[in-house]
Amino acid sequence: MHQDLSPAGLKEIACGLAELGGEVISRSSNEIGTISDIADTVETKSSSVDPVTAVDKATESALVEKLLTLRPNDGVVGEEGAGQQGSTGIDWIIDPIDGTVNFLYGIPEYAVSVAAVWGSVPVAGAVYNVAGDVMYSAHIGGGAYATSPHTVKSSDGFTLVKKPKRLRTNSITDSSAALVATGFSYLSDRRLQQASILARLLGDVRDIRRMGSAALDLCRVASGQVDAFYEAALNKWDYAAGMLIAQEAGAVVCAPKLSTEGSAGEVLVAYAPGIAETMDEILRGAGALASLPVNQ
Repeated sequence: MHQDLSPAGLKEIACGLAELGGEVISRSSNEIGTISDIADTVETKSSSVDPVTAVDKATESALVEKLLTLRPNDGVVGEEGAGQQGSTGIDWIIDPIDGTVNFLYGIPEYAVSVAAVWGSVPVAGAVYNVAGDVMYSAHIGGGAYATSPHTVKSSDGFTLVKKPKRLRTNSITDSSAALVATGFSYLSDRRLQQASILARLLGDVRDIRRMGSAALDLCRVASGQVDAFYEAALNKWDYAAGMLIAQEAGAVVCAPKLSTEGSAGEVLVAYAPGIAETMDEILRGAGALASLPVNQ
C-alpha cells in the first residue's frame, strides 16, 4: 500500500501506472499480431467509428488491478467502465489508450493517461506517449516535465538514459502565427459543425493540426510543439491529466468541470499565455467556443 498523499507522491504513482499501461499495450499488440488482426477484436461505443479494442480493456484492467494494490481505498473511473467509489478523497481517472483509432491503424500517436483528482481538481497526472517512449507528467505547483530516452557519451561508448526536461509553452504573441491543434467528434452531425468552424478559423492562424489524441495535444501545448488546442465534447479521461500538464507548463486552460459529460459538448481550450486573449477572440468569432451538445 502506498500511503503518500502528497501531489508528488501521487505523480509517482501516475507515472508508474502509465508506464505499466505502455508495457501492456506493447505486449498485447505483439500477442495479437498485425493491425488487421487487432481489428478483429474491435467493438464500438458512441458510434460505428468510435472503436474500443481488447487491448484497451486489457490495459485498463491491468492498471486498475495495480492501482488498487497501491491505493485500495481511492476512487477509480476508467474510460472502458472500471469504477470504484473511494473513501480517501482521491479519485483516479484513467484512459488506457487515448487515440485508439491511431493505435488501430499503427499510427504512433496514442497515449496512456492517468490523473489523480482531489475533489474536482487534478493534482497529479501522467500522459505516456507509448510509441515515442515519452512520459509527460506534472503535479500541482511542481511544474511539468517530459522524460524520454537520450543517448549520451560515456567512457564505455554511448549509453541510453532518461532525463526529465522542464516544459514551457511557447513565447508566441501573434495569434496569426499560431499552430493550433484540434480534434473531431465521432458523431457525424457534430463533425459537420466542426468542419464548418475549422473552415472559418483557417484564415486566421498559421495552420491546423489534427493528430488524434487530446491528451497528447495538451502535452504539446505544454512542450511548445503547438501553440493552442481546442476541442468540444471531450470526456474527463481525455483531458484530466493533460490539462494539468499544460497548466503547469504555463498554459492558459479553460476546461469543463470534470463532472460534465462529453455529451454536453462543452469546449476545452489551452493557449500559450501570450496569445490567450486574442486566440479566444478568434475562436469565439469562428464559433469554436460554442457547445455542441448531442441533441443539436
